Amino acid sequence: MALLTNLPTDLLRTFIAVVELGGHSKAGAVLGRSQPAISLQIRRLEELVRTPLLAQEGRAIHTTPAGEALLSYAREMVRINDEAVRYFHRSEVQGVLRIGLPTDYAVAFLQNTLTRFLHQNPDVDLEIHCDLSRELHQHLRSDDLDIIVATMPTARMPYLSRVWDEQPIWAAAESLELSHARPVPLGAHLEGCDYRSRMIEALDAAERRWRIVYTGPGISGLQNAVLNGLCVTALTRATMMPGMRELREAEGFPKLEPLRIGLFYKHPRLSPAGLQLVSDLVAGLESVGSGVRPLQG
Repeated sequence: MALLTNLPTDLLRTFIAVVELGGHSKAGAVLGRSQPAISLQIRRLEELVRTPLLAQEGRAIHTTPAGEALLSYAREMVRINDEAVRYFHRSEVQGVLRIGLPTDYAVAFLQNTLTRFLHQNPDVDLEIHCDLSRELHQHLRSDDLDIIVATMPTARMPYLSRVWDEQPIWAAAESLELSHARPVPLGAHLEGCDYRSRMIEALDAAERRWRIVYTGPGISGLQNAVLNGLCVTALTRATMMPGMRELREAEGFPKLEPLRIGLFYKHPRLSPAGLQLVSDLVAGLESVGSGVRPLQG
């Protein structure tokens, strides 16, 4: 029987750090190793998988196709390793964590996960930042946030750990009567919101007139505007409320394009508390059954 090849987690951790931090020197600074030691570890990992993992263009380092495939496996293997270690080192879970969420996820099922995490880890302080997804991605890149949940404008993005599809639906007050002779009164988040663009694209494609009658950054304000009959909007099923009904194609509301949502973080920069929260978020997402899946190479 042929012996299986083992991929040491220290080599995988180094590989992740080089990719996510953008170079051997930055990875070495975080991991406490010299640049030659980092290079040696990358070469050792390439020997084990029998293929080049990184390519350099000028000063920029990119993953090869094989490196891109390994990265998703590496992130999950190291995450599970760290989860196992934290089981025996629970006292190290402390500090401040900065979380970025779209407004609808802040009030839906992730809120339960965050609340439970705080109860189980009283030495951790959470700072939750709600914003448009494009802003959350920028804050993660600039290290102003530790973990974000955000929509994905492209299929492949840096720091991605989990991806799932979310189906927006048209929502209106149960008592609201809509006339085809008048423009659809839309409620939406600010310009740049993915839900907003999907509503407009769907109505334009159906050649149905519309006008924005309510704009606001928060989900609760938008929900109240819908409940009061001021407007219709796009929500997820998790943010539908009693007193609302779903508008369907037979009423002139085309099915909205699904959203691709991702869980993002920079593994080398996360504290034990951050790694614990990532594991809790992954478990919470998977328990919802909304099509969550690991990123596949």
